[in-house]
Amino acid sequence: MNSRTLLSLACLSSLFSLRATGQPPPATNPPAFTPPPNSPEVHADRTVTFRVRAPKASVVSVSGEWPGGAKTMTKGDDDIWSASIGPLEPDVYGYSFSIDGFRTLDPANPGVKPMRSPTTSVLEVPGNPPRIWEFQDVPHGEVRLQSYNSKSLGRLRHLRLYTPPGYDQNSRRYPVLYLFHGSGDNEATWTAFGRAHWILDNLIGQGKAKPMLIVMPDGHATAPQFSGMPTANMISRNLSDFERDLLEDALPLVEANYRVRKDAAGRALAGLSMGGGQSLTIGLSHPELFSWVGGFSSYVRNPETAVAKALANPRATNKKLKLLWIACGKDDRLMENARQLDDLLKQKNIRHVFLETEGNHSWPVWRRYLADFAPLLF
Repeated sequence: MNSRTLLSLACLSSLFSLRATGQPPPATNPPAFTPPPNSPEVHADRTVTFRVRAPKASVVSVSGEWPGGAKTMTKGDDDIWSASIGPLEPDVYGYSFSIDGFRTLDPANPGVKPMRSPTTSVLEVPGNPPRIWEFQDVPHGEVRLQSYNSKSLGRLRHLRLYTPPGYDQNSRRYPVLYLFHGSGDNEATWTAFGRAHWILDNLIGQGKAKPMLIVMPDGHATAPQFSGMPTANMISRNLSDFERDLLEDALPLVEANYRVRKDAAGRALAGLSMGGGQSLTIGLSHPELFSWVGGFSSYVRNPETAVAKALANPRATNKKLKLLWIACGKDDRLMENARQLDDLLKQKNIRHVFLETEGNHSWPVWRRYLADFAPLLF
């Protein structure tokens, strides 16, 4: 059937429709576009207003990494729910809405925290002057995506790698910090949300930290299909798989493809929460590989067993480690675990720094820890 025949049939169809009704077919108008509400709106006084359209909802709230917990939102005549909080300290906060008990992103905000199951939107309250984690007018390094075939795990893996300003313009070898994320996050979270690259850019630019590479691997080496909270066996298996991938695949990959030092004094480990447990356990088990170890709000399960090698010979541990740095917020749910590890290290006379700071289990605390820890390295 050619195009002329198709056009004739279309004209006949319109004619029959007109004869049957006496009227031309009704025009169909597209639904009117409703712009999304402005959310989040950061005001000059650092208060923040959140809005979400939810016409059929009964209860809506917003919660995030700021003091005070969840805030109940109020419904307006336009079916838009709103709430204001603050003023907030300049920082980067994760937050989400709860709509009749269902946790969701802010649909009006394109900023999303990288996670295994993204449920957290990003709010930035800028500082004046800019804070250490904000973009500043200093020389900047680069964040690179590195994919590799993990032979120890038998699958494709990814990591993010920060190279400091001037890396491509010289031939020197740099020390390297292996930096681990927490449970639920991924290899992109420390840069996209934690702003590790800008923290180091600013510290290096101010002469407060030595230029270094940062390697940020995916801490979820075991990927079981399950619902609910991970079991102790899953946590243990993930730690074992992660250690094997780090030492047998990621570390050799970095040292073969980037100009980094290959001595223990040129390697550091640090991490937060789950990643803090990984860094403390692996670092204290391998002081021949890592001379600098940090744990931010860490969880170390069964520390007597997890760091048994370091505890068994305190003199050798103290000789090999240049820094063991542990910090936790006073309102952090893992504070008791941190204190137990601190007591154990004291009993064995293992030199370390233990800080109890303000704050809870959240990224505003961990950005500050990285900014405090990095200048102590190398």
